[in-house]
Amino acid sequence: MANISYESNPLSQSRQLILSRMLSQLDRLGPDDPMPVVIGGRQVGEALRIGVTGPLGAGKSSIINELAVRFRKRDLTVGIIAVDPSSPFTGGALLGDRVRMADLAGDEGVFVRSIATRGSTGGLAVTAVDAADILDQSGFDRVIIETVGVGQVETDIVGACDITVVVLEPGSGDMIQSMKAGLMEIADLFLVNKMDLRGSQRYLSDLEGALELKSYKVRPGVIPTLARNGDGMDEFCNWIEQRFASSKEDGTLLTRRTDQRIDRTRRVAEQLLLKRFWEMTPPARVQEVSDRSNEIRKAAQKLVRGVLGK
Repeated sequence: MANISYESNPLSQSRQLILSRMLSQLDRLGPDDPMPVVIGGRQVGEALRIGVTGPLGAGKSSIINELAVRFRKRDLTVGIIAVDPSSPFTGGALLGDRVRMADLAGDEGVFVRSIATRGSTGGLAVTAVDAADILDQSGFDRVIIETVGVGQVETDIVGACDITVVVLEPGSGDMIQSMKAGLMEIADLFLVNKMDLRGSQRYLSDLEGALELKSYKVRPGVIPTLARNGDGMDEFCNWIEQRFASSKEDGTLLTRRTDQRIDRTRRVAEQLLLKRFWEMTPPARVQEVSDRSNEIRKAAQKLVRGVLGK
């Protein structure tokens, strides 16, 4: 895949168009294909990556809109990757998040891209992490990834971000039942949004109590918010910046990113091995070992031995 360059002005409209084209290429990449490279871009790892996840309807897009507005007031450029459900007709993203982030329209310091899940598990499209790399290379100061929030355990986001934010809604029912165990494990920060809803204070107390029962190296933060009128959003932005600074200073950021690179390398290697395996295994061989004389696991073992030679 050819390298792609953009104008030196980091906020130019032409650069936004080129970024869109580059990110469109990601959907067509296989594990053997090289990543698109930004000519003149910086080394990956300069941007702070923030993952925002949580149940549908909790207000993730509104939260991101408010956070991006505050980053821009600090003269920080922002790239947003919104992982949307796929259209049943085209397979593309439904683009709902762009509608809810209308405050950012026309700001050349903000780039918003919707990516379709295309059936990806874990709430995070396969291409989202690669897209974050491109935005990082392109010079954005803050990269935000929003997951689709389908109620699954969305642990994939941990492998993509420096800070993971889980947005919850008091009106979603009993706190323990509505929160998946995986969400409690991955969060660096909980935002309890829509604090104007009935029972919100009780919900907040239940969450604090649940966190007290778990063992953490660093206990997640908890901030109550009401995104539609900005309540708690300055505190949220400050918390993000303080955590970024402290994690760089104490070395936890470097450790986290190193672990992420190892995990991503393993995943790509697994994709390559799977691709090679089926390239080397004729369909006739699968049919041959899958007859009734072989139990399924033995049939699979024969296929693997045929490729690995043991």
